[in-house]
Amino acid sequence: MNSKKMIEEITALPVEERVMIVDSLLRSLNQPESEIDKKWIATARQRLMEMRAGSVGAAIPGNEVFDRIWQRFQE
Repeated sequence: MNSKKMIEEITALPVEERVMIVDSLLRSLNQPESEIDKKWIATARQRLMEMRAGSVGAAIPGNEVFDRIWQRFQE
């Protein structure tokens, strides 16, 4: 299978599956080794479990979060 076909198939997958693929690819390029990386991974997994369980309020889209951050720096 060529790269173009593979990308087309991957982009047709549900977002959670695409995230797992991206995560796997990034890990293959930059293996997490440090304690900080391990803590970030644990935090991300915990937050994902909370989101799936519905124990977190409404999620804030990433672009909105970054807009808020930029606004704080511009003040």
